[in-house]
Amino acid sequence: MLTPHKYRKTFCIRLKHIRLERGFSQKELGKLAGIDEFVASTRINRYEQGIHEADLETAGKLAQALNVPLAYFYADDDKLADMILQFNANK
Repeated sequence: MLTPHKYRKTFCIRLKHIRLERGFSQKELGKLAGIDEFVASTRINRYEQGIHEADLETAGKLAQALNVPLAYFYADDDKLADMILQFNANK
């Protein structure tokens, strides 16, 4: 079961992983998610570092920009997260 601390850490790790896998800079991802370009890099960095927590709406925009289901960020198991990505790729 995910505790608030663990799901926040999981979100941070998965966000950075998928961003790098997709080849986006922090600024590029932020802009794609509708974050003002002047603060986009800083905001994404703070989400990845766990300094700030993305609200559900922002997490959804990040997921959409990265073409992953929102559930990917919060799956409590790495195998489940991989299955979510595979399922999404096969749609």
